[in-house]
Amino acid sequence: MTPTTKSFLSSRWVQAPEGIEELDPTELAPGFRAAGVAAGLKGNGGTDVGVLACNAENVRSALALTRNAAAAAPVRVCRDECDAAAIRAVAVNSGNANAATGEQGYRDALAMRDAAAEALGLEPANVAVAETGTIGVPLEIDAVVKGVGEAAEVASPVGGLEFALALMTTDRGPKQCTLRADGVTISAQAKGAGMIEPGFATMLCFLQTDGEIDDPDAVLRGALAGSMERITVDGQLSTNDMALLQATGDAGRPLPDGLLEAVLLQLALEIVADGEGATRVGRIEVADAASAEEAERVARAIANSPLVKTALFGRDSNWGRIAQASGQALAGEELTELGPDRIDASELASDSPEAELSVRLGRGDASAHVFFSDLTHDYIRINAEYTT
Repeated sequence: MTPTTKSFLSSRWVQAPEGIEELDPTELAPGFRAAGVAAGLKGNGGTDVGVLACNAENVRSALALTRNAAAAAPVRVCRDECDAAAIRAVAVNSGNANAATGEQGYRDALAMRDAAAEALGLEPANVAVAETGTIGVPLEIDAVVKGVGEAAEVASPVGGLEFALALMTTDRGPKQCTLRADGVTISAQAKGAGMIEPGFATMLCFLQTDGEIDDPDAVLRGALAGSMERITVDGQLSTNDMALLQATGDAGRPLPDGLLEAVLLQLALEIVADGEGATRVGRIEVADAASAEEAERVARAIANSPLVKTALFGRDSNWGRIAQASGQALAGEELTELGPDRIDASELASDSPEAELSVRLGRGDASAHVFFSDLTHDYIRINAEYTT
């Protein structure tokens, strides 16, 4: 693997462990292979079906899936049919979410998974399936199955980019990295730009490492709590959210402390920065709340306020909008007057692509923060024209 010239861990809010080497993101962590192909789902000739596989039989894994009650067929298949602790591979497609497609959609997700299992010589229970795109449209399953077979046939250790491309819908570019620290390598691919306020994780996120992880489920959920669960673009919980962590342990060393957290936070911030039409990222810190739940409620009310988001876009330091959103979230409660001595919105007017905001409620000692995107004209255009 050769070092890359572009820095992945670029946000001021990401605290990375010492000694990280950034590698070519097309190359996966040792023991993994991937590919992406064009199966015709997107209609523009783009890469839309991908396969990611682990060579190690003893891989340890963890899955986090959306809590949306209208969960898509691939999410339900993963819940019902997969051994979440021993996922060897995943088959993905973009262009069609296979959500709100009934029992036929479920059968199609099973067929997609089974095609990958057969092509890779794996047990179906060890293969996950993920899909993203338009909701409520039947899946072109024959094209997907054919694409899965083609991707499995050409999957390679340098297939990270093509796999990342196979995840994209309205994303402006692939979100991926490969990093090494203390003899351990981690690679990751993610997608997400709209329908983002995860109840556990991002739209789609895949993480591979040769490090040792004793409890992948606890490690994944702990890292998600400080990253993907801290973001919003439009306050919408997707039907298809999935995060998958796979660890072979072949490096003979534990995953370095803070490495997974740094990767996930940077990916989360890239998703916010890529929010449909977004130009800036904000971080709202709510302090002195009566409880953690209260701090969370106020932070999300501010982050999802169209008025605050448009102020972020227009570089308008209108702190009154933060006061309004805070009060709305605490309607019926006693709240100390929120003036400029308790609200810092000065960075709204800065030239920085990242703006730090804060509000002190004066009700206790709990706090919470949320990362959010601005709201631009392009968000309306993109979503008004999504299926037309």
